[in-house]
Amino acid sequence: MHDWKDGQPFSIRFDDVSFPTDSGLEEKRHVFLQGNELARRFAALRPGETFCIAETGFGTGLNLLCTWQLFEQTAPLGASLDFFSTERFPIDDDELCSALALWPELSTQAAALRARWQRRVPGWNRWHFADGRIRLTLAMEDVMDALPQLPSKVVDAWFLDGFSPAKNPEMWSDGVLTAIARASHECTTLAAYASTGWVRRGLQQVGFEIKRVPGYGHKWEMLVGQVAARHAELKFSPQLPGGVLVIGGGLAGCAAAHTLAQRGIKVTLIESASQLASAASGNPRGILHARFAAGMNTLHRFVLASYGHALALLDEVMPVDGVHRAECGLLQLAATESEAKRIGKLAAQEWPPHLLQAVDAEQASQLAGLPMTHGGLWFPAGGWVVPPAVCARLVQHPNITVRLDSEVTSLERVDSGWRASGEGFSVEAEQAVVCSAHHAKKLAQFAAFPLLAVRGQISVLAATEASNKMQAVLCAEGYCAPAVEGQHVMGATSSFGDDGADIRETDHAENIAKLAVHMPALQQALGDAPPLKGRAGVRCSIPGATPLVGEVEQGLYCSLAHGTRGLLTAGISAEIIASQMCGQLPPLPQELLEALSPLHRIKNTGK
Repeated sequence: MHDWKDGQPFSIRFDDVSFPTDSGLEEKRHVFLQGNELARRFAALRPGETFCIAETGFGTGLNLLCTWQLFEQTAPLGASLDFFSTERFPIDDDELCSALALWPELSTQAAALRARWQRRVPGWNRWHFADGRIRLTLAMEDVMDALPQLPSKVVDAWFLDGFSPAKNPEMWSDGVLTAIARASHECTTLAAYASTGWVRRGLQQVGFEIKRVPGYGHKWEMLVGQVAARHAELKFSPQLPGGVLVIGGGLAGCAAAHTLAQRGIKVTLIESASQLASAASGNPRGILHARFAAGMNTLHRFVLASYGHALALLDEVMPVDGVHRAECGLLQLAATESEAKRIGKLAAQEWPPHLLQAVDAEQASQLAGLPMTHGGLWFPAGGWVVPPAVCARLVQHPNITVRLDSEVTSLERVDSGWRASGEGFSVEAEQAVVCSAHHAKKLAQFAAFPLLAVRGQISVLAATEASNKMQAVLCAEGYCAPAVEGQHVMGATSSFGDDGADIRETDHAENIAKLAVHMPALQQALGDAPPLKGRAGVRCSIPGATPLVGEVEQGLYCSLAHGTRGLLTAGISAEIIASQMCGQLPPLPQELLEALSPLHRIKNTGK
C-alpha cells in the first residue's frame, strides 16, 4: 500500500519514501543509467541485437520509463530492449497515475504503461512498447520466486532497486544475490542505491567486483559493479535468423508471424486454404474466456498469463470498436455444483478487481442485463473478438509474406535450414515454425505426436427484443455473446476424435439445451426460433490439454494443441518461440516453459 507524505509517494508497508519528487528522475538516471553506462552501451548495439536489463523492484515503473527514453535516444534502429522486473506489491491504477504525473517529459511512455497496467495479472506479464522494440516482462510475485526462474547468463545490467536494506532485508538475501549472479555473464554490470557494508560483501561473495562511488543528492554513496573475471561465463549471443517459415494461417501461425516480424525477421506464412483463419480460428466471434481453478496448476498459471497477454496484444492490433472487438465483460456462472465449488474457492482469494470479481445472482443480473439464477465470477475485461479479423491485423507487416492455397506435405532439413514443399511449390528459410493444428501429424517430424482432432460447432440465433437487453458474455457449460447486427453466437460442442466440418442439428440442439438449463432467462428471451446458421471447426488438443510450444529440434519449432483456448494462448506462445529462436528473455518462468516444451514432454515422456 502506498500513500503520500510531505508531497512524496510513500510506502506504508516498508515505511520509506518511494522516490523524492524534487529529484527522483535525475536520481534514477544517475544511479541506474549512468551507473551501468547505458548510453554508451545502447549506442554500441548493432541492428538485431538485444540488451537485457533486470531490476528487483518495479514500483511506479520510473526506472523502465527513463530507460525506455534513453534507449530510443541512443540505440540504433533494429536493436531491442528486454526489461525484466519483479513486484510483489503492485500499486493500483490511481497510485500509478498520480506518481507518473510528476514527470511530464515522460508522458508518452507513462500513457503506454498506464494502458498496460490495466491488463496486469498475478504472475508473469509480457508487454510490448515502441512498436515491439521494448519488451517488459513483469513478474508480479516475490523476487525470490521470480529470479531463479530466469535463464542463466541472460542479463546485461542490473538495477538493484527497492527500499532500504534495513527495512526490506528479504530483497537482499543470499538467495536473491545468488540468483542475480546465476543470471549474469562476463560483461554484466550492476548499480544500487544501497551502499551498506553487508550488501556490498554479499555481492562480492557471489562473484561481483564492487566499488563505492558518489551517490546523488543526500545519498553520499552508491554501489556499482561488474562480474569478476574469475567468475565470468560467456554469454551466448545468437544472430537473428535471416528468414522463417510459419506453416498454418490460424491464430497460432499469424501470432508467430507477427512477433517474429516485429523483431525484424522476414517471415513466409504458408496456409493450405484460400484464406487465413479458415479452420478453428474462423468463427464469426470468439470469446475471451479465462477459466482456472484456485489451486493454479501449471495449465491454469499458463492460462492466466495468456489472458493478460492476449488483452494487451489485442489492444495493439485490434482496439475495442464494437464491430471487431467488444470489452463488454464476461460472467462465469456458478450454474453447477462443481462450478459453484470452483468459483467459491477462487472468490475466497484476493484478486485485482480489474481482473475478476465475485458476484451474487442479483449483481450478475445487473451485469448481464437479464435475470440470472446464479452468481459467479465477473471478468470486466472479458468480451468477444472476430478471430479472422485478428489474424488479418496480425499479418499486416512488411516483413510478412502470406502464401495461400499451399498445403505443405513435406518439411525437410536442407543446407540453408528448412524446406517446406507441396504440390507445385517449395519454399526455404533458416528456421521453421509449425502451427497447423492436428494436420501437423502429416509431417514426419510430428507423426508421433499425440495430437487429437476435436470438432466444435457453434450456433447463430436471431436476436429478439428481449435478448437484445443482454449486455455481457455469459458462460456456463456453454456460452452466448450479446447480439451484434441482430445475431447471437453461442456454443460450442466438443467431439473428440472427430474432424467433420458438417453442420449437425443434434449439435444445435445441444447448444440450445445448455442455455435452457443454465441460463433459462436467456433461452426464454430467444424464444423457439431455430438457429439461423452454424459453423463447425476442428480444434487440436493433446492429453493433459496443455499446448505444445517451443523447439522440436534444431531450427524447428511448434505452436500446437491450443484446444478451446487458442484466442488466449496463441499470442504468448508466439512470444515463447521468438524468444527461444532469438536468444532473448522468455515471457514465462522456466518451469512453465518446460511444461509446454515438446522436447520435454514428447521426446522425454512420450506424452
